[in-house]
Amino acid sequence: MPTTEADTPAALERVFARAEALLERLERLVPAASPAPDWNGSIAFRWRKRGSAGWLQSVAHPHAIRLSDLKDVDEQKGRVTENTRQFVLGRPANNVLLTGARGTGKSSIVKAVLSEFHDRGLRLIEVDKADLVDLPDIVDLVGERPERFVLFCDDLSFEADERAYKALKTVLDGSIAAASDNVLVYATSNRRHLMPEYFAENLETKHVGEEIHPGETTEEKISLSERFGLWVSFYPFDQKAYLAIVEHWVRELRGPLDDPETMRREALQWTLMRGSRSGRVAWQFARDWAGRERTARP
Repeated sequence: MPTTEADTPAALERVFARAEALLERLERLVPAASPAPDWNGSIAFRWRKRGSAGWLQSVAHPHAIRLSDLKDVDEQKGRVTENTRQFVLGRPANNVLLTGARGTGKSSIVKAVLSEFHDRGLRLIEVDKADLVDLPDIVDLVGERPERFVLFCDDLSFEADERAYKALKTVLDGSIAAASDNVLVYATSNRRHLMPEYFAENLETKHVGEEIHPGETTEEKISLSERFGLWVSFYPFDQKAYLAIVEHWVRELRGPLDDPETMRREALQWTLMRGSRSGRVAWQFARDWAGRERTARP
């Protein structure tokens, strides 16, 4: 029997290549089944995405930080801790927006309350801003669980017309469905209103009698932050607080304190290089100091 062109190895390879490309396209259109969460695997989870499918991934080694490690933010610690205590006890509690200067302990407080209350059923789910559109799915996934879940959105801010902005508004209190009583949202941001504000928006402000009414653009931007029942503000540290934080972390890292004056002087020089006196900068200096001094010792 004569051999046709379709029977040649080159033709067969082209057929197989087209079939593989078709299968890849079908896999993207029909997502694979998401793995079931390992609820006993950890106290913290991350929301992961592959294509359009999402799942909860256990965090093998959550960042362990204690409330006592956070210095000079006692009022902020108290407000977030009390709100979280109410939540794990099944009492009414609020979604929390932590705003203010960078490196002052906003996200650390959220991690610390997890360490404080995980033995009472508190669990943390970290959600990236890009995945906030999946918040309703996450709420449905954990809604029947006995644990209490904090959905944690770190360093949150939005530009105009982002889909995630509306998804977050819906989860906070704008949906036709009742909010789940075992889920709260804790978010950190450098912006109180979570969206950029422009000078031109002030031109929309109207005076009605003796009252000032913001324009519609400003009202829209304020409306998201107002859906958080508890606002907690953070402020830059002064020099005294910064040095106290440095000394705390040096002790925790078991660094030497036999030359405190040199340590303080170098800690202040470190802030000049970084342009900030914050808890994060204090932690970074303490790691550098403890590592250098312990290495220099015999």
